[in-house]
Amino acid sequence: MDLLEPIAILSGITSVWFSKKENIWVYPTGLVGTILYVYISFRGELYGEASVNLYYTIMSLYGWYNWLRRDQQHELIVHITHSTPKEWIREIVFFITLYIIIYFSLTYVQQAFSPGAIPWGDALASASAFTGMWLMTRKKVNSWIWWIITNISSIPLYYTKGYILTSWYYFILLILAILGWIEWRKKANEKSA
Repeated sequence: MDLLEPIAILSGITSVWFSKKENIWVYPTGLVGTILYVYISFRGELYGEASVNLYYTIMSLYGWYNWLRRDQQHELIVHITHSTPKEWIREIVFFITLYIIIYFSLTYVQQAFSPGAIPWGDALASASAFTGMWLMTRKKVNSWIWWIITNISSIPLYYTKGYILTSWYYFILLILAILGWIEWRKKANEKSA
């Protein structure tokens, strides 16, 4: 372990805490960790996770913009809401499509030059994270469900690669994701009532 891993972890925990609170600081604090985890994941042959963190970096910039958008009355445009049944179907199709693409890409990478890659686990963590981040930028309660899946699959993935601290990090993120899901669900229910 080097100094980059604890910095990335602290950044990530801080970012998820701000996200749970629906605070715009989720994005600037998260950018530090996502950029560092691109490097850490690539170094550990977790190419799907590296691509996820690159995606997080790009989507963090978009989310930062989207969460700050206001209408002509200077009211925020994006609010915490539940996904409609149609949106749920779109989310699941998005996830399955990404899983298949990432899995077969990583299977090729594993066979071609990286026998240490773990295609099915890396694809599961990556596809669910892509889905969670997409929904987070739109303040969808379901984003937390995808984060829970991401965290559950990332714990053993990083542990087997020797990133013990990062494995514990995902355990902490799992707890925060469960709390975030509860808190956002409550806010969405209050707004719809």
